[in-house]
Amino acid sequence: MSKWQDTVIGRLPSEWEINTLVDVASTGKKSIISGPFGSNIGRKYFVDEGIPVIRGNNLTLDIGTKFVDDGFVFLTPEKADSLGTWASVDDLVFTAAGTIGQVGIITDDLNYPRYIISNKQLRATLDKDKIDPYFAYYWFASNYMQRWIINWDTGSTIPLINLSVIKSLPVPFPPLSEQKAIAKVLSSLDDKIDLLKRQNQTLEALAQTLFREWFVEKAHDEWEEGVIGDYCDVVDCLHAKKPDEIEGSEDSKFLLQVYNIADGGIIDLSKKYYVSDDDYDEWIRRIELTKGDLIISKTGRVGAIAQIPKMKTGIGRNLVAIRAKENFSPEYLKDLMLSNWMKRKIHLNTSDGTILRSLHVKSISALPAFHPTKYLIDKYSDMVRPVHRKIWANVKQSEILEKLRDTLLPKLMSGEVRVRH
Repeated sequence: MSKWQDTVIGRLPSEWEINTLVDVASTGKKSIISGPFGSNIGRKYFVDEGIPVIRGNNLTLDIGTKFVDDGFVFLTPEKADSLGTWASVDDLVFTAAGTIGQVGIITDDLNYPRYIISNKQLRATLDKDKIDPYFAYYWFASNYMQRWIINWDTGSTIPLINLSVIKSLPVPFPPLSEQKAIAKVLSSLDDKIDLLKRQNQTLEALAQTLFREWFVEKAHDEWEEGVIGDYCDVVDCLHAKKPDEIEGSEDSKFLLQVYNIADGGIIDLSKKYYVSDDDYDEWIRRIELTKGDLIISKTGRVGAIAQIPKMKTGIGRNLVAIRAKENFSPEYLKDLMLSNWMKRKIHLNTSDGTILRSLHVKSISALPAFHPTKYLIDKYSDMVRPVHRKIWANVKQSEILEKLRDTLLPKLMSGEVRVRH
């Protein structure tokens, strides 16, 4: 017990305890289970609709994302019953193979009443008379416990954890009323972050609606037609080897990675890849990105796009920079590249009928574009600029709230900061 206190959260208030996950699990049968054998849940059992199967893509390392409720494969109810590896409201789900440290919670607002876990997940049903499920979720999703779980990796080539590891995970144990109060504080911050993100989705949809009305539905034959390379500088990251990551601070230099591209053309700066000054200077010798520049992913999430806010940075591998020339505005460029019209151009089928798996600088430069008139572009930009500014302001506010949540979490979980209950 003292080992846990020393290595995980420090000294607890005298009235608190530390238990293990198995101590706070439901007393019913199969309270903590692993998924079925892989051969029992393979592709041959999947159907178009039925009981959704939780897989790795439904869990993340992001504390604010409690569960990703899409991207499922399905089983028939009969097949799901035969497996019996159910996950229902308030259950915790852990990744057992692959990106270990991921954890999710089945909330009561999801699209399905219950799910089946795959062969790469573990599920825990809690005793709600002992522990609040959301308190438990925030604890296991914390950076402390992510590192703890990763340290118990038993895999040789693929990271693995097993039931015995999950059952033995330590859990701080304040009174139930205080657990609920702690979870409420953290959930309220996440709710505000989620509200800002949903507001940004609405604002982004508004900008795209305006772009479509101005430039797609009312296109004129006399408008100049060309390609992106005519109106923008398109620059690749040519480095073959990734520079070493260092432990940095807010003043350190960093490179953007593919995972920094969030939905809606936004840069996610919650995870920065800090590098030394020398590596940074070499890495950005062709171009340093500034406010208004775009990045686009060449592989993985092919065609994922985001715009740089008010900062300077370099780009990592598998990213290409796009900078508007004089006749394009940053607002027009962003909305053009994010438009459904452009997405169809990016994701055209290849000649053999398969979906495009990668992009290259030449193919990005050759993407079609149109230049209405400088007057029309400027008029459009003046109109949507407040929308774009509001999006950036919401992103900044979200970052502040996320930092506050991440700062508060270990203090609340250790009792350093107490809440009324």
